[in-house]
Amino acid sequence: MTSSHTDVRHAEDLADFVAASPSSYHAATEVARRLVEAGFSALHEADAWDVRPGSRNLVVRDGAVIAWSVPRHADARTGFHVFGAHSDSPAFKLKPQPTTGRYGWLQAGVEIYGGPLLTSWLDRELRLAGRLVLDDGTHVLAATGPLLRLPQLAIHLDREANEHLALHTQSHTQPVWGVGEPDSADLLAEVAATAGVDASRIRGYDIVTADAARGAVFGKDGAFFASGRLDDLASVHAGLVAFEELDDDHPHIAVLAVFDHEEVGSATRSGAAGPFLAEVLERIQLGLGADREEQLRALADSWCVSSDVGHSVHPNYPEKHDPVVQPVLGSGPILKINANQRYATDGAGAAAWHGWCAAAGVESQEFVSNNAVPCGSTIGPITATRLGIRTVDVGIPLLSMHSARELAGTFDLAALSRAAGAFWRG
Repeated sequence: MTSSHTDVRHAEDLADFVAASPSSYHAATEVARRLVEAGFSALHEADAWDVRPGSRNLVVRDGAVIAWSVPRHADARTGFHVFGAHSDSPAFKLKPQPTTGRYGWLQAGVEIYGGPLLTSWLDRELRLAGRLVLDDGTHVLAATGPLLRLPQLAIHLDREANEHLALHTQSHTQPVWGVGEPDSADLLAEVAATAGVDASRIRGYDIVTADAARGAVFGKDGAFFASGRLDDLASVHAGLVAFEELDDDHPHIAVLAVFDHEEVGSATRSGAAGPFLAEVLERIQLGLGADREEQLRALADSWCVSSDVGHSVHPNYPEKHDPVVQPVLGSGPILKINANQRYATDGAGAAAWHGWCAAAGVESQEFVSNNAVPCGSTIGPITATRLGIRTVDVGIPLLSMHSARELAGTFDLAALSRAAGAFWRG
């Protein structure tokens, strides 16, 4: 499908968003910054909250952020429409004592975060980004420019590399960042300098790698968009753009929930399996004067759209996909279905999703895995289990999922955002 000027503008804005979000902490901060510019008020969890009809607020917890818009007519029994996504992506994370090296090379001590497609990270310029925790307890965001690289062994030294390439997850994944001796260098000081912080004040850190290349629209008629971290910043951005455009005249309490740590199981205080969303929803309800029965009635009248990426049919590996259900880039967002409830979609959720897409003027595709190729899971089943909210799993189709640079359809990115807007308005 030919991408319109609107689709391309959306993709270019996504490229800006990804560049500003090299870590989950940066992504949560960028979402908060843009929503504050759109008229939302940032709250702190330790403060009292003033939640009332017409209020628009957000709260950040580590690398997660939850924002909400309470309609003017809301009362104690008003339900929620939650659009959920996640801020983290597969990467490498700095270990303790990260300044390493040998044979005259400076290297970074890293461990694997999530399930990256390891070979895709070879021979790319990488950034370091995340948060530094200082001696006074303050948290500071830091991000370098291009600093690291995982150099591949030359074909002359591995004549069978094109037949099979296996990377040892310890010895082959330690990037280089300079030449010299480790005892005369300090990688953390390089990171700290970007934030104007004295490295001696660092008491803890959460620092990951990110591909340094900017996202780009390309292909015939601008059909393709390639970027790092589309899983799942494409969904975060789609929800963010729709939320920026939302007024306060919607029928339910609109919620944008961006969680951290999905790639490693979500079982953290800022992950979907933690208490963050439940606590925020309860505090909103308490602010509206809801008693326990009214809280439960509101949840029974609520929906969650869990948005994460899925697989487009791959033209070079069609045998890996279902032989009939074959979504493709550029044909719209996907409805994700799994008989074993790895995705939370059921018949009611499918019907609701198709209704929201119709309201947005968006065509949707279906995704289901090949029976011999088990699928992953999402925040959808976790949210449904924790809160009992009706939940449907959706997203956009990708190629090269978990690569350092993934491939999406330009049209699909904006279409998902339009569907999110219809979900909140419906």
